[in-house]
Amino acid sequence: MSLEVFSELFEPADVHVARRLTAMANESDESVALAVAIAVRALRGGSVCVDLRSIAEQLEMPELPWPSPDDWLAAVRASPLVTDTPVLRLFGDLLYLDRYWLEEQQVCDDVLTLLSSTLPGEVPGLERLFPAGWEEQRAAAEIALTQSLTVLTGGPGTGKTTTVARLLALLAEQASLSGRPPLRIALAAPTGKAAARLLEAVQLEVGRLDAVDRDRLPELKASTLHRLLRSRPGNSSRFRHHRENRLPHDVIVVDETSMVSLTLMARLLEALRPDSRLLLVGDPDQLASVEAGAVLADMVDGLGERSDVRIAALTTSHRFGESIGALASAIRTGDVDDVVALLRAGGDHIEWVETDDPGEQLRKVLLPHALRLREAAILGDVKAALSTLDEHRLLCAHRRGPYGVRFWNHQVERWLTDATGEPLWTQWYAGRPVLVTANDYGLNLYNGDTGVTVVRGDGLRAVVAAGKGPIEFATGRLSDVETMHAMTIHKSQGSQADEVTVLMPPEDSRLLTRELFYTAVTRAKEKIRIIGAEASVRAAVQRRAVRASGLAQRLRAT
Repeated sequence: MSLEVFSELFEPADVHVARRLTAMANESDESVALAVAIAVRALRGGSVCVDLRSIAEQLEMPELPWPSPDDWLAAVRASPLVTDTPVLRLFGDLLYLDRYWLEEQQVCDDVLTLLSSTLPGEVPGLERLFPAGWEEQRAAAEIALTQSLTVLTGGPGTGKTTTVARLLALLAEQASLSGRPPLRIALAAPTGKAAARLLEAVQLEVGRLDAVDRDRLPELKASTLHRLLRSRPGNSSRFRHHRENRLPHDVIVVDETSMVSLTLMARLLEALRPDSRLLLVGDPDQLASVEAGAVLADMVDGLGERSDVRIAALTTSHRFGESIGALASAIRTGDVDDVVALLRAGGDHIEWVETDDPGEQLRKVLLPHALRLREAAILGDVKAALSTLDEHRLLCAHRRGPYGVRFWNHQVERWLTDATGEPLWTQWYAGRPVLVTANDYGLNLYNGDTGVTVVRGDGLRAVVAAGKGPIEFATGRLSDVETMHAMTIHKSQGSQADEVTVLMPPEDSRLLTRELFYTAVTRAKEKIRIIGAEASVRAAVQRRAVRASGLAQRLRAT
């Protein structure tokens, strides 16, 4: 068996790493080189390890000359890459590169250490802050009061942010009654946009509290996890806060935890003080981090089976109409026949357009929306322009190709030219919807912020929606932006629009998964429109975005 026989599986970098490591260890067994290449390849797909016994089935390539699983594992266990210099690690049948094995074990150890710490007792304000009708949120708060680490899960509109804000008020009351100094609280998220949205939502809920509860809370601030931990220049995985220089906060809330990678979670946990509280908030059914790991889902699976730990789960959504909620639930549980039935039933909130040629259907939706944006922009009506922007989103799985964001952004611009008779000579034009693609702390702009180009007396200005109100910029100051007549489902995570259209790619698209479909559908507040064939819908519901990991198993077993 030669590694080259499997060349269709790998990028050149996978093979290079495998060849380099086996040469350094004087390892001549080609099956070990194959295992290394597979482990490196797995990281690109978000897996932190690989199960050598089932890899042929996972990759749906049984025709390749795979080694016998028993012989393969025996060869890896006997390899100098395992026995001498631990470049590779095994956890049962799971094969890791050393770094990810260590990070996974560290996350497990730190999670269980946090959960073992003792906490103060009950707080008098529980019934006051979570009155009748708030039973789910009150139960979640009760769990969070008894655990140093709490996983708070729930889909869109289930009240996660409301629970967070009122829980912070409870903890502040607890500190006040015990005579302790005011709490030091940090709000954080994986992206700047998510952090800004968390702060805005928490502040809105805090504003509804009684004055005495508001006064107990410090001024709340939010940041990205990287900024909270204080990144080191030139090193994306190490920070200024670590085990020897802990974070000063008493309470840390992390939103959109499904987007947090294994490495980032390891860095956060090692930087926590032993007596601090950590609240991890998110929806484990949404898309996971673009980097390796699915930490939130692993914690829910692993900790959820322990008798000494409770997951705080919110299940009742207050955002959707009944039909969109039912569709999201059917997707989440993988009930493909129910999904198809709900789409066929349609109604005021669900529309399904079964077609392999989406052009004309999308034109009917996208062109009127683009023309309304243009009209508001030409009039200089910022409020109307931003409101119109949030009326509709076209979501695509791909960036390129006939089902991708770039194609449809250009197509809408061509339609605009045809409809108005005014060619778009530059990338900046009145009514151009924009998506910020990188954080700029100097401008208070965050990756994921959205805006519209409007006409002012001195020319075009880009107006970006922000938590404290719209911010205007000269277009020349914005370099990290792209047109947003369409956006990827990944980029839409955490946002919402009144009406959402999802363009389904062909059924053989590797990006088409249940998690992607669920994330797309739950971006809609009032109406969801699916454009695509039944085969694509069925493929999306049936295909899971499986990420190999041993974290849930470690958490269960320890």
